[in-house]
Amino acid sequence: MQNNPHTTLITPEAPVNAHTHGGRAKCLQRLVRLDMPVPRTVALSFDAVHRIAEGEVLDIAAILAQFDETALLCVRPSSEDPDWGGPGAILNIGMNEARFKDLSEKMGAEAAAALSLRFVQSYAIHVARLDADLFDDIEADGLDGLRDSLRAYEDETDEAFPQDRHEQLVGVLRSMARAWDGTSARLLRQAKGAPADAGLGLVIQEMIPGVGQGECGSGVLQLVDSTTGMPQITGRYLSQSQGRDALGEGVSALYLEKDERGPSLEDVAPEAFADLKSHAALMREKLREEMQVEFVVQNGKVHILDGVRVQRSSRAAMRIAVRLAEDGIIPSQEAVMRIDPHSLNELLHRQVHPEAARDVLTKGIAASPGAATGKIVFTAAEAQASAVRGEPCILVRRETSPEDVRGMHAAVAVLTEKGGMTSHAAVIGRGLGLPCIVGASEMRFQTKKKMLTAQDGRVFKTGDTLTIDGSSGQVLAGKPAMLEAALDDCFQTLMGWADEERDIAIRANADTPADAQTARNFLAEGIGLCRTEHMFFDPGRLIVMREMIFAQTSSGRAAVLERLLPMQREDFVQLFRIMEGQPVCIRLFDPPLHEFLPTTRTGQRELAEALDLPVSDVERRVAAMSEYNPMLGLRGVRLGVTVPEIYDMQARAIFEATVEASRNGAPVVPEVMIPLVSAKREVELVKSRIDSVAAAVAAEQGQEFEYRLGVMVETPRACLRADEIAQQSAFLSFGTNDLTQMTYGLSRDDAGRFMSAYVQQGVFVEDPFHVLDSDGVGELLRLGAERGRQAQPNVTLSVCGEHGGNPESIAICRDLGFDYVSCSPFRVPVARLASAQLAISSRLGG
Repeated sequence: MQNNPHTTLITPEAPVNAHTHGGRAKCLQRLVRLDMPVPRTVALSFDAVHRIAEGEVLDIAAILAQFDETALLCVRPSSEDPDWGGPGAILNIGMNEARFKDLSEKMGAEAAAALSLRFVQSYAIHVARLDADLFDDIEADGLDGLRDSLRAYEDETDEAFPQDRHEQLVGVLRSMARAWDGTSARLLRQAKGAPADAGLGLVIQEMIPGVGQGECGSGVLQLVDSTTGMPQITGRYLSQSQGRDALGEGVSALYLEKDERGPSLEDVAPEAFADLKSHAALMREKLREEMQVEFVVQNGKVHILDGVRVQRSSRAAMRIAVRLAEDGIIPSQEAVMRIDPHSLNELLHRQVHPEAARDVLTKGIAASPGAATGKIVFTAAEAQASAVRGEPCILVRRETSPEDVRGMHAAVAVLTEKGGMTSHAAVIGRGLGLPCIVGASEMRFQTKKKMLTAQDGRVFKTGDTLTIDGSSGQVLAGKPAMLEAALDDCFQTLMGWADEERDIAIRANADTPADAQTARNFLAEGIGLCRTEHMFFDPGRLIVMREMIFAQTSSGRAAVLERLLPMQREDFVQLFRIMEGQPVCIRLFDPPLHEFLPTTRTGQRELAEALDLPVSDVERRVAAMSEYNPMLGLRGVRLGVTVPEIYDMQARAIFEATVEASRNGAPVVPEVMIPLVSAKREVELVKSRIDSVAAAVAAEQGQEFEYRLGVMVETPRACLRADEIAQQSAFLSFGTNDLTQMTYGLSRDDAGRFMSAYVQQGVFVEDPFHVLDSDGVGELLRLGAERGRQAQPNVTLSVCGEHGGNPESIAICRDLGFDYVSCSPFRVPVARLASAQLAISSRLGG
């Protein structure tokens, strides 16, 4: 049999591979090679199991010849990836009247009956396909339970329970092979990432009873905690048991090591416990992984039934990988490759504890990761008032606008009815590291009445407690247990290894000093996008901005903006000083001006009073500035051309801040970015004015300085005409949020309403606002990069849209030779790790 590739006795040299016999079979072979006490085992290949499912009968006699004729057997699944699952194991095959009598003499009738009862019921349910309810009324166990179960089997099947071990094994193998091909099983494993044609292997192993004389039992042991990854012996052991009985609900299992709370395996079988620890440590070293050991103790002696990779949380996965590398078991590059970059979100933010009960009210779009609990409020003003009182609050809005930013700063989480991955709430939430759920349209938002109604009819009002899980998109009632962020030495070590490997720079999108400090803490290599318009929504600045909008002449606008100049200058000084000489790219004013005007009659009356104007004048001005499609209207560079005073003021603020910040620190070289460009002439017009302002500031201050002027490429035309635009630009930074919106003709704020249906039906592979569209938008990036560098070989290329923090999107940027990507501060570690993995893979030819 050892030479049969389909039915193989597991020996150190046997031809067993994970892709032919499954992960369990291969792991058992590795344990055999380590001279561990593994019971005798035969492995069936994927092909053999497939033939069994088709009705072919293997040479069962040859298989049974590998075991003692009195041995009981068990059959376990062996899929290529253990996470893909498989049919449940069936134990004690070969149990019959003769074997029952023999075992009764050796271990006692009750112990033998327990083994037989387990097999009879498993065989009846899984092989004979009898209803499990058939045995629910059998309350007796031991001998009485066995008799009742055999009688129920015979009554239901009109035949005696099979006594022949050969017949029993054939039935078990056929039932498990066919169960793998069932529709439900296929859908379940495909949901876990298994290919449609994934194969199943089976292992047939000699049973170690786990019941009988002396200390007998079964359990599992591992050397780390699955939630934290910290070294800790965990697991369970149950005397007089088999398989994974110790893990069952409500069983009175023993502790593993000595514990003042009760008896332990170390107390009742100290040698077995010592052997188990030794075996687990050897598995860790030789299999290069933290393993959970499934074991059985028979009369005080340990037998190893299996070793499986320890189930782990994201924080545990990181700690395990780092400790393996620090102990010299794996190289640091492999530790970097083992961590899913997406999973870092669970380390950077508080999370709902994995074992906490969840009272789920609805599910929306998980727009910004992390979890937070607070009392709900419905306005930004209420959020700010709650923050003053020291009360955590959740800001609930139909959708957020720039006016809500201060309320978002005050809240611990945000929930909106509308929006998608790049809506205002999502982008700002990620920038602030604020848990955020958008598009929760299955709840009823009555913001005027300050009420939320869940699908089940429950109503929540101001002050009621909710929990926002921005990692899963679930809105929860109440206050579940939380896990705190895990930015410890282990995290810093992993990030250090990643930085040694990556070959693309990572910057952060940061609009405030707090954002910049977060970016600095996460070791961002500068700011790739500072959205200056968010600086204008402070109440003291907002009224000045509104005065400027109502000014009738260029000189009038300039005079009003003069009052904003020192505020802007101080903002930029703080950013420059926090970044300590790192590059800071400042985007000039971008949004349409109407966003700064009140939309309600109350707000317009208050503005009229503040400006000492008739309400009718304010209403007319608001109406005059309204646009059918403001995101494609008078905004960005179009404002810079038609209302140049705004850009003049901002340029002066940037350059004066440059001079001031450079006096006592490293020289600052600011990068000034013009948004929404689509024509060369736009750049020329703005550039000439900014150059003039720079010259004036240098003359006034008596100090020369450098600056770089570039363009935010976010229109398809800018990509196509990048050769012309690059001639006037030191850098081209692709704003992929708007570029995706314009390429698809999709509103990024409204696409969330139907995007899930589009992805589910295969219209889009992924939400293009979440993962960069390599075919369409990616092609525009390629054209823009190629044409820009043809005209100006030294032009700096980057992405500063939300895609900059997405691992799949970073791969596209890296392939196109971009110099850096920029993303929300809390996504900087994700980008650092993802880019390192791409660099390692490319060196390995992956």
